[in-house]
Amino acid sequence: MKASWILTRGRHVLVLALLSGLLLALGTFGYMVIEGFSFLDSLFMTVITLTTVGYGEVRPLDEAGRLFTIVLIMMGAGFVAYNLAYFTQLLLDGNLLELYRRRKVAKQLEQLKNHYIVCGYGQMGQIVARELIKNDVPVVVIENDEATVMRLQEKNILHLAGDATEEESLITAGVEKANGLVSVVNKDTDNVFIVLTARDLNRNLFICVRAGTPGTEKRLLKAGANRVVSPYASSALRIAHQILRPTVTDFLELALSGEGMELSMEELQVPEGADIVGKDLMHSGIRSEYNLIIVAIKRSDARMIYNPSPKEVLHAGDTLVAIGPQENLDRFGTRLYSGTNPPLSS
Repeated sequence: MKASWILTRGRHVLVLALLSGLLLALGTFGYMVIEGFSFLDSLFMTVITLTTVGYGEVRPLDEAGRLFTIVLIMMGAGFVAYNLAYFTQLLLDGNLLELYRRRKVAKQLEQLKNHYIVCGYGQMGQIVARELIKNDVPVVVIENDEATVMRLQEKNILHLAGDATEEESLITAGVEKANGLVSVVNKDTDNVFIVLTARDLNRNLFICVRAGTPGTEKRLLKAGANRVVSPYASSALRIAHQILRPTVTDFLELALSGEGMELSMEELQVPEGADIVGKDLMHSGIRSEYNLIIVAIKRSDARMIYNPSPKEVLHAGDTLVAIGPQENLDRFGTRLYSGTNPPLSS
């Protein structure tokens, strides 16, 4: 419906532009032939005649020139007034601004890559998008509720107004170039369909999805999701842990959020060629130079090693779960990935 409106109005605008150009050319040519004016003078006379601004003539007109001016006014003044009214109405309706905004968003989406797509901007979607944006992760939100889309515009968050269950919406959002997709729409059936479609479009896509009802987790995993989160089960466990071990829960929440304390928790994957590859934790310099504690190591085969010993050897592809001051985590991350810091001591 919207595309049809844009196409119709676009043709109308093109016709009006062509007629305006022809009328301007006719007036300019007429003054050049009848009055012998220069091109610039003829163009000036045509413009002030059609727009009825009230300036005086370039030179006094003879009878033929006055008759031509009368004909030009009769032909063009109403046409120019109609053009002004038409374009003013387009601006008042906001349709041209909406068209401009859509084209701007389309260009941004075309340039986007290695980003994350968030399907649904409800309570969970807002938190996910906020945290990703806070960590400088490129995000595009797909949402079909008009009021929610308005909020996304106000917050200047890159978004696509559409239905995430439709393949076209996912393609427009760049699912084929994305690193991951988070589906947190309200209906489990919609989440299943989104996962199936996204996995078919991108086999390497990381997909994390919400499960609203018990038993949905298995269907979502079979559909192709990498991670399934059940907010009700997670919330219930969190409440129980707050009762049974509140200090531990508070510590983990603060460490994961990075707010209200000096310590933070981060995961860092060891790349190929890093200086720590082949070294054990004791001689890697992670503790001595960066004051970081490695609480777990996830091997490339997904095997987890909790509370690793100082003699545990590090390999390329390992994921280190580290706790320490955020500044030190940032320095170690920079060293690990870009090599800008001095080499770790052996």
